[in-house]
Amino acid sequence: MNLKERLREALLEDIGSGDVTSEALIPETDVSRGYFLAKEEGILCGVPFALEVFRLLDPNLEEEIILKEGDRLLPWTVFLRIKGKTRAILGGERVALNLLSHLSGIATRTNNFVRIIQGTKAKILDTRKTTPLWRDLEKYAVRTGGGQNHRMGLFDMALIKDNHIRAKGGIKEALKSARENLRPGVKVEIEVTNFEEFLEALEGNPDWIMLDNMPPSEIRKCVEKGKGKVILEASGGITEENIREIAETGVDYISLGALTHSVKALDISLELEEN
Repeated sequence: MNLKERLREALLEDIGSGDVTSEALIPETDVSRGYFLAKEEGILCGVPFALEVFRLLDPNLEEEIILKEGDRLLPWTVFLRIKGKTRAILGGERVALNLLSHLSGIATRTNNFVRIIQGTKAKILDTRKTTPLWRDLEKYAVRTGGGQNHRMGLFDMALIKDNHIRAKGGIKEALKSARENLRPGVKVEIEVTNFEEFLEALEGNPDWIMLDNMPPSEIRKCVEKGKGKVILEASGGITEENIREIAETGVDYISLGALTHSVKALDISLELEEN
């Protein structure tokens, strides 16, 4: 399902058989102007998708884009103005705001982590812990906030996790099977939880090793042993309080499910100007 189809479905979910309030109060030909207001500081993300929502209801919508994607919002900043049919604006308001608030929240949270580890070699990565059917937009928001995308799904990279290892009978067996059966060009990552597992995984020559829920002291040992041999990613139990210490171990990447699965929406509103 492409983006336009998903936005149509989101509008259908909200409007259903009709916006009974607007249809009772607003003439069909009525036109209004409105503006989007950020009520707290953050990183702007989602304007193109919000505008597409309104265009599905009013193809002649006019817009004035004041701030661009990735710009920092300050409290009480007006970042977008629109003009169009009043019923269309009111009908698309909630879907557009939900997208803007959620995606800006992801971009903001990502940017906070990026700024905390600034000056280290580590890069911030997202995960697959995303809202079903909206992964592409949420990963776009991570990029807008200065992070990078891990794999998009199960199809573009092999990630051997604990359940795969148990099912296959061990780290060596899992890596051997992956190398024998994967199509050429597919990178192989494996998850380990301690230094002993790391050494075993390193012998299997993966492209990438995820260090899951390891303390910084153990991550540092893995970095010293694996430097120049494998890409290293720290994951699990990472917060704003400990991410700097983890980044300073020398890992290449730090992945956080919290960028998308439990992010706080940014407070944004749409205000109509009086006719």
